[in-house]
Amino acid sequence: MNGREDKNDNNLFFLCSLIEYIGRKTKNHRSVVVNAIGKEKLQHLFDLADVYHSENIDKITYDLVKQYKIEEKTFDNVANAKFSIPTHWDIGKVYKRLIIEVSTKQNKPLIDTLIEVYNSWISRKIEDFNSSVYYESPEYLYQSYLSGDVL
Repeated sequence: MNGREDKNDNNLFFLCSLIEYIGRKTKNHRSVVVNAIGKEKLQHLFDLADVYHSENIDKITYDLVKQYKIEEKTFDNVANAKFSIPTHWDIGKVYKRLIIEVSTKQNKPLIDTLIEVYNSWISRKIEDFNSSVYYESPEYLYQSYLSGDVL
């Protein structure tokens, strides 16, 4: 442990925030971003997140969008939000907590869990900034995830 948070937790937080940032910039559902980047590169980004996090996030985003040919789409949850918009860091934290919870309780590797969570039904709920799902407690999100629907 270096600082207030475990290094892996901090790396996951950065990676989830980066996925959110790329999704916003390219107007894609976050699962599209995750699937375009793929498991191997996600693992690489996770492993070196402490290095990448000192880079300009716009440059990292530009490079990844170009390298993985992530096309701009029409999903714009920021423009469609009627209320206060959480930052990409806020949403990164939501995903980080859920992924850690699922990974720990189900004994699954973090990156496999990340891919699973972003490709699940709950990701679409978290992306909806007009709902209250993204600011629910980590335990509520985990229990909802397990049940297959918002509780």
